[in-house]
Amino acid sequence: MSRGCPQPRAPANVGKIPTGDPILMRHSRLFRQLLATTLPVALLVASGTQTALAEPMIGTSLNAYGMPGAIDTPTAEGLDDGTLGGSVGVSDYARRNSIVFQALPRMTAALRYSRLDGVDRSRGFLWDRSFDVRFRVLDEDEAGWRPAVAVGLQDFMGTGIYSAEYLVATKTLTPRLRVSAGVGWGRLGGEERRTSDVGEGGKLNVKDWFTGPAKPFASVAWQATDNLRLVAEYSTDPYAREVTTGGEEEPKSKLNLGANYHFGENYQIGVYTVGGNTFGAQFSVALNPRQAPFPSGLEKAPAPVRPRPAPGADPEGWAGVWANDPTAHPAIQTALGDALRDEGQTLESMALSANRAEVRIRNGRYVQHAEAIGRTARLMTRALPPSVETFVITTSADGLPTSSVTLRRSDVERLENTEVSQIANAAVLTDADPRPGNLVMTPGLYPRFQWGLTPYLSTSLFDPDQPFRYEVGAQARAKYELVPGLVLSGTVRQRAFGSIKQEAPGAYTTDEYEALNTDYAANGVPRVRSDGRMYSGNSSPTIPELTLNWYAKPTDTVYTRVTVGLLERAYGGVSTEALWKPVNLPLALGAEINRVKKRDFEDALSFRDYEVTTGHVSAYYEFGGGFTGQVDIGRYLAGDDGATVTLTREFANGWRVGAYATKTNMSEEDFGEGSFDKGITISLPVAWATGQPSLQRVGGDLRSLSRDGGSRLRINDRLYDTVRESHSGKLYEGWGKFWR
Repeated sequence: MSRGCPQPRAPANVGKIPTGDPILMRHSRLFRQLLATTLPVALLVASGTQTALAEPMIGTSLNAYGMPGAIDTPTAEGLDDGTLGGSVGVSDYARRNSIVFQALPRMTAALRYSRLDGVDRSRGFLWDRSFDVRFRVLDEDEAGWRPAVAVGLQDFMGTGIYSAEYLVATKTLTPRLRVSAGVGWGRLGGEERRTSDVGEGGKLNVKDWFTGPAKPFASVAWQATDNLRLVAEYSTDPYAREVTTGGEEEPKSKLNLGANYHFGENYQIGVYTVGGNTFGAQFSVALNPRQAPFPSGLEKAPAPVRPRPAPGADPEGWAGVWANDPTAHPAIQTALGDALRDEGQTLESMALSANRAEVRIRNGRYVQHAEAIGRTARLMTRALPPSVETFVITTSADGLPTSSVTLRRSDVERLENTEVSQIANAAVLTDADPRPGNLVMTPGLYPRFQWGLTPYLSTSLFDPDQPFRYEVGAQARAKYELVPGLVLSGTVRQRAFGSIKQEAPGAYTTDEYEALNTDYAANGVPRVRSDGRMYSGNSSPTIPELTLNWYAKPTDTVYTRVTVGLLERAYGGVSTEALWKPVNLPLALGAEINRVKKRDFEDALSFRDYEVTTGHVSAYYEFGGGFTGQVDIGRYLAGDDGATVTLTREFANGWRVGAYATKTNMSEEDFGEGSFDKGITISLPVAWATGQPSLQRVGGDLRSLSRDGGSRLRINDRLYDTVRESHSGKLYEGWGKFWR
């Protein structure tokens, strides 16, 4: 055993408005509504933390539509690249809940969910979903007279209640004074377009874009103090629909006034008046992935690299004589395994010779896998005899070797205090050899049992009758790894309380629907997702999943998965998958086939009559800059055939924001409202907010409707997301953490 090697040890067991003024009294309900509707967006965007999480919105406020702007009108401003924000606003005209994302330095996108009173006579109100996108075509010339110029589409698909298009220019006159002016069509042109011919909605209204009368709009923003921003705007929106069907007052003038107050690091609250006689209020939050509350993290510093002694100081160690000692390898593997365990890594196996060492590790702590590799390399310099010059660090995930990083020990010693690009250039990334070779498995590692008991929060958004529902309870998770690649896992949940209740689709009662022998709707489309609430609100324990998974790697670049059991809350059966993913290529190809049966609503181990074979062929491509595209073509749960296109942007710290759309051969009439499936995905690493290293994430899918068309099986740990963490695209984007 080398000098300075860690000593072997036994493995560890595992607000209210003042009264008196009748106008203010009439509008005090706006603030009660604001407080009542702020929680969902705050939970979603801020992930429940009360710590200041990001820099303030860069030079902008969000307008009443959730986009950078004044009050009703847009500006050519944008948020800092990658910013994810949200706003909740109320007025007599509407309640608007928005999520905004600065998808590119020049492109801003928003998803909005608005309630308009009086529009839907059956309910007395309408919850409307709408999308906005804006592109800045010119940047401001701060030293000259050229303004920033942007073109935008507002509510450009679906019912088009807020439909508008615009060109707008913004110029900073002084550090505290900024003006904007533009020309708008649709609502920004003073005309509300008819929405009677949109069918089921959800489609691009291209024929309406930039049509009808065009009128000017303008705004002025004055930064009165570091925290207070005052705005005034000229807008021609007559709010005709809200006045006609909702019974509200028409704006008395085209002048709107507002004030926004910034507090904390990333919060704003604003009040405004439309036309001088209608009041509104809004709360906004914005998070920037590049501005974490703990930029350097709070994890303990890694062990420093230990330079080898001079050959004269340890001639036997340099000569490799130790390799002939049968006790050396076990002692070194035990010591290195203990040291890696303290770093949140698992040493699964090790091969050791006089001049080469390969370790297979499982990263259990760090979002950026490069940090796990860097810390492993440091510990290898401390545990291995001086004759070992070649380090091979192989990543393992679910028992699959996914990639190998080869380093020269002399490079690790020489480059520790240099730019990280130098060690990146010295490292060689290759596909991991699936054969065990002379690897020795760490004693006592398998079988391995892990479990945990945690609370859970389940939410439901965008329901027309109750836009935000929740359920809170406790869940127990267990994972039993019999041998590498063979994993038994499951989850048991017990509801404690919440507003999510069991509900049947259509006009059925829950008892009537549960007694049906068919899961088909009146139009003959199987109810594969639209009866999802029948699985909710159970007072007895539920089993969301209980599966046996077998992962294998038949070749250097091919991975396979077979999953059997209760695959998700609504389906059980068999799921098989194969993935071709070379470690240094941006392209991956996959195929998946599932045979599943629908689970019973109450009995966790029983099934209903509906069963289906579903599957897809998939292509994945990493475009660079954190962008990944995915195309899935095949058959969905309702038996419809089609394709899903997904585009995701991921930042170096683990933030992921994406959008997807699915179109199948199911007709728009059969699909129902929305015409086709679409939505956005948000996934934020817990480590970003806490500063503590962790692989845990929060987030989920946001879709406006739960329809049956285009629905896929919800499988945990699909191969692509598992494998790509240690492949070239993800690995090198996080290589800056190698020496962390």
